[in-house]
Amino acid sequence: MTTSVGDIDAFIDMLRAACDDKPMNDQLEKLLSMPDDKRQALIRKWVDDMVTAKAPHDLIEAVACLVDDKVAEKAYEVIYNCKRQGRWRMR
Repeated sequence: MTTSVGDIDAFIDMLRAACDDKPMNDQLEKLLSMPDDKRQALIRKWVDDMVTAKAPHDLIEAVACLVDDKVAEKAYEVIYNCKRQGRWRMR
């Protein structure tokens, strides 16, 4: 059975968090605005660093989803719409 990104709770939680937190939204937007090859290289490095640091598996899995161009494009749409709607909480 193939798992969809929509089935990965940590990925959905990451996008929700980006909608609730302006600095996170800004950082994720910056990452997702990069050319595909640059984004993919940065994410692969980030995932490698997280594995080395023994980060939670769910977090690693969520970030790794962004290597896929179609997933990254859809994630960008989601966080961009959050930004336009001003959904984040002020801290």
